[in-house]
Amino acid sequence: MVKSAIMDYKLRRLSNGLRILTVPMPSLESATVTVWVKTGSRNEDERVGGISHFLEHMVFKGSKKRPSAKEISEVVDAIGGEFNAATSKDWTNFYIKSRAGSLETAFDILSDMVLSPLLEAAEIEREKGTIIEEIRMYEDTPMYRIGDVFEQLIFEGNSLGWDIAGTEESVKEIKRDDFVKYRNLHYHPENILVTVAGGIDEKNVLELVEKYFSRLKISTSAKTLADKQNFKADQNRVRIKLYPKKKEQAHFILGFLTDGRGYKNRFAQSVLSVILGGGTSSRLFLEVRERRGLAYSIRTSVDRYQETGYIGTYAGVDPKKADEAVAIILEQSYGIARGRFPISSRELQKAKEFLKGHLALALEDTKDVASFFGEQALFLPEILTPEEIFKKIDKVDVEQVLSEAKRLFVPERLNLAIIGPYNNDNKFEKLLK
Repeated sequence: MVKSAIMDYKLRRLSNGLRILTVPMPSLESATVTVWVKTGSRNEDERVGGISHFLEHMVFKGSKKRPSAKEISEVVDAIGGEFNAATSKDWTNFYIKSRAGSLETAFDILSDMVLSPLLEAAEIEREKGTIIEEIRMYEDTPMYRIGDVFEQLIFEGNSLGWDIAGTEESVKEIKRDDFVKYRNLHYHPENILVTVAGGIDEKNVLELVEKYFSRLKISTSAKTLADKQNFKADQNRVRIKLYPKKKEQAHFILGFLTDGRGYKNRFAQSVLSVILGGGTSSRLFLEVRERRGLAYSIRTSVDRYQETGYIGTYAGVDPKKADEAVAIILEQSYGIARGRFPISSRELQKAKEFLKGHLALALEDTKDVASFFGEQALFLPEILTPEEIFKKIDKVDVEQVLSEAKRLFVPERLNLAIIGPYNNDNKFEKLLK
C-alpha cells in the first residue's frame, strides 16, 4: 500500500498566478517535471481543429535557446532523460523525467520549449505531413479509433465530440498566426500548472520555478471555456452510430452517459465499472470471453470530463457475433440495475481491492504521480491523496453501487458506436430498444 507520508504534496502560487505542486518521494533518485496547460481540443475553434495537438508537436521543433529539434533532444539525452508530451480534450502537458540531480536542466529545457517555441513556418508545413499520417494511422486502427467515434456520438453537437488531432482539412489550414493567437489566449500563468514529483528538495524546486517561470506575464486576453461550450446532456433515447469499414473484426463501445470529475458518488461508479468489466474475473469478461468466446478483448471503464462523462464497455468481436455480444452486455448491465443479478459482498470487496491495487501500482512511477496530482489540481476544488481515495473506496457499499446502476443503466442514457462491415443499424436498433 502507498503510504501517505510518501504522497504528501504542497501547492503554491507564484506572484504572476502560476501554480506549482510538489510531491517529495525521498526514496527515489529520479524526478518528473511536468508543465500542464489547461486547454485542449474542446477549447478550439472548429476552423483550426487539432491546433492544441499540433502545438504540442511544434514545441519540440525548436526554441529560443535551442533552435532545432536535434539540439533539444541532445540536451535531454546528455542527462539520460525521457521527455514527451500529450494532448487531451481539456489539457496539454509536457514532461521530462530524469535523475533528481539534473532537475535544473529539465526546468531549463521545458521552460524554453513551452514558453519560447520558434514556430517557424517551414517547420509547421513539414509537420503537417506527420500529423496527417498520425490521423490516418488511427483511422486504420479501429481498436483505437472507436473511442473517437463513440465520443462523436455521445457528445454530438459539442466540442467534446471533436477529435483531438483534428481533421486532415483543418490541420492543412493552420498557419503560424493561428498558433500565436492560440498561445496568447491559453498559455498564460493563470492557466499553467507545474508539477514536480520524485526525489526532490522543495526549496530548490521553488527556486527553479521562480527562476524559469516568473518571467511569464499575466494575460490581458485570457480565455476560459465559454458557457456555450459546456456540454448539456439532453439525451432522451437510445442512440447508435455505425462507422462502416470492411474489417475482419467489429469494434464497438456500448456506454451510458454519466457524471463529471467532481461527482460525489464517482467512487461507487468506479466500483460498478469494475464489477461489470474491470478485470479477468469480471462479469463481462467471464460471460463474453470465457463462456462464449466472442471476444479477445473486453473491458469496462469510466471516462470523465469536467461536467460530464460515461461508463462504457469496449469489445472487439467477429462482425457476425457483434449483436450477441451487445445483447450480453445489455443483459448484464440491466440485470444489475433491475436486481436480477445481485451484487454479493464478496464481489463488492474484490472490486474495491482491484481499484486500490491498480492505483497503488500506478503510483510507483514519478510520471504517473505527477499526473495523478496534476489533473486533480487543474480541475477539482479539492486534491485527494491516495490514502484519502482508498478510504472513500472502502466506504462504498452495495446500496450505493446499485443506486448508481439504477440511475445510469437506462435506455435514455444508452449509446452504441460500432466500426465494422455494416450497411445499416436496424438489427442493433431493434436490439437496443
